[in-house]
Amino acid sequence: MQKGFGKLYLIPNFLADDNAENFIPEFVREQIHHLKSFIVETEKDARALIKKLKISTPQNELKILLWNEHSDKNTVHELLKIFENGNDVGIITDAGLPCVADPGNEVVAMAHKKNIDVIPLPGSSSIFMALMASGMNGQNFVFHGYLPIEKIERAKKIKHLELDSKSKNQAQIFMEAPYRNNHLLDDILKTCVSDTKLCIASNISSINQFIKTKSIKDWGTQKPNIHKIPTIFIIG
Repeated sequence: MQKGFGKLYLIPNFLADDNAENFIPEFVREQIHHLKSFIVETEKDARALIKKLKISTPQNELKILLWNEHSDKNTVHELLKIFENGNDVGIITDAGLPCVADPGNEVVAMAHKKNIDVIPLPGSSSIFMALMASGMNGQNFVFHGYLPIEKIERAKKIKHLELDSKSKNQAQIFMEAPYRNNHLLDDILKTCVSDTKLCIASNISSINQFIKTKSIKDWGTQKPNIHKIPTIFIIG
């Protein structure tokens, strides 16, 4: 007789390569050591974490399915086969927490519809670590993901975030593809007024971590080079 569906474990990934072991709790290893099936954002990054988690099954025997921003969202139900016969499954994002600034939420939504148990495991999030360290309002904040790429639309969005930060006392959190960080920083400095606060949080959790909150005026005279460095920005 066929068993029902297994459980879905949400497995956090480390944020920086230079001290990954410090950010993988032993509790997580204990919870997922038996897993043989994974739904992942990028196979290379997922396998790097799996190796550090010391999964008992050899990597060449693992079942790895991709689910990322390029996946057809209408096919999420096809992932159900991996849960059949009581097979537990792990979901892994490239960095930080699954389903936070990550397309894995569609998989979790599908799991809830099918009454699959969803088990979140503890780990680090660059978004929340940046907010913690920013001095901005941690009780009223919004995460916007990526801002528009087109220059005029991006400037409008930045100005809107600045106005909301002041009128609502609300921290405005966003990010950019690392190779466009310096361009985004330039646009923020050109768009915002001099007394607006900006937190730049780069390489979070790394030994080269950089987190500073200053006024737009001060950043204008001490602008960091954050090209190709993972960075969270917060306006407040």
